[in-house]
Amino acid sequence: MSYLTSHWVYDPSVIIVALVVLAHEVGLSRLRLRSGARSTQRRRRRSFAFYAGLLVLLLAIISPIDFWSGRYFYVHMCGHLLIGFFAPILIVYGAPWVPLMHALPVGIRRKIGRVIAFGAWTKPLRVLARGVTNPWFVVISFNVVMVIWHVPVLFDLGERNSMVHIWLMHGSFFFTGVLFWLLIIPSHPFRPKVSPFWQGGAIIGTNIVMFILAMAMSIFSSSSWYSVYDHLSGVSLSPFADQQIGAAILWICGDFWAAPALTVVIRRVIDAEGSFSEAFEHLIHRRPATRPASARVR
Repeated sequence: MSYLTSHWVYDPSVIIVALVVLAHEVGLSRLRLRSGARSTQRRRRRSFAFYAGLLVLLLAIISPIDFWSGRYFYVHMCGHLLIGFFAPILIVYGAPWVPLMHALPVGIRRKIGRVIAFGAWTKPLRVLARGVTNPWFVVISFNVVMVIWHVPVLFDLGERNSMVHIWLMHGSFFFTGVLFWLLIIPSHPFRPKVSPFWQGGAIIGTNIVMFILAMAMSIFSSSSWYSVYDHLSGVSLSPFADQQIGAAILWICGDFWAAPALTVVIRRVIDAEGSFSEAFEHLIHRRPATRPASARVR
């Protein structure tokens, strides 16, 4: 039980999250004054998902997960999955963008909007934003980030340097995770830019990359990759066995994010096309076969 109750830490991120929640509630209250009951209820339901995502993010940072990840690789892997997959899923589904914008007074909000949309000095930022949100860039960068931080030299650097660990490693997991799930999950006012087939391909491709990474760390390895886990006092689990457990967690994690997401995408295809076969024929530019008149139901 002490594994769960001990080693909680204070981190400035707690204050940041508290301020974000406060701003979100202010935005919700202002929107409630100008919205119908149905819209207000929908935003409130979504807010629970947003707050759950922030809670998952905090758990990865201030809970014993962070402490034990310095001693066990498999715990570190759990933290990576929380920050890169599950927290972004909940936050994107929570659609906090409009309430957060309405936390600002209307005059300031409009001024900032005009500067961002039309300001000359923000033009490079707009160009950068279009590039960063390009679907191909999003999927590739998300997978690259997940793979590159498990390269031994970079992983060990992140473990030895807290700034690299928090701001670069965790920050890149979370940022690319949010962009990735914005391609899959409608998050008002943002709508996915790609078709359900494209979404399905992105989910399957990413899951395959995670499988390959997991196999590289387990089946195709005979020793531990990470020197930071060698010879830790008080740890009886061997570094390689620890790595294999972490790889297994990464391997099976797709059952908890990829399978549900793919199910939702397939349902979207069926709802749009009538059946999966018709959607596939539409994808490859074939017209559905017409049944003979004698075979039609009268």
